[in-house]
Amino acid sequence: MVKGRQGERVRLYVRGSILGYKRSKSNQYPSTSLIQIENVNSKEEVAWYCGKRMAYIYKAKVKKNGSHYRCIWGKVTRPHGNSGIVRAKFKSNLPPRSMVIFLDSELVPFFGIFCGF
Repeated sequence: MVKGRQGERVRLYVRGSILGYKRSKSNQYPSTSLIQIENVNSKEEVAWYCGKRMAYIYKAKVKKNGSHYRCIWGKVTRPHGNSGIVRAKFKSNLPPRSMVIFLDSELVPFFGIFCGF
């Protein structure tokens, strides 16, 4: 048996960026977030991600459970428009500060830290 890793490393998540909350002309709905997933540019490509889980990971000042990192889990609910943007609902609404930070999306629907395949 050979010790160590064989072959190339495989990344089991894709990155995304938070664009904002779902909104109309005069209202915004913070319970639904708009996410742009990397290299997803059409409504057809979004279909594969529907139902997959996402994680918003951020760093906090106070250590909790031995870590400074915290996570808010969510799920891709549906496409938003025709250009590859998705709507996602998170367990608790994303903070406004998150609009300038990147998001990781797990590839495995029930396990992991990001948005998945």
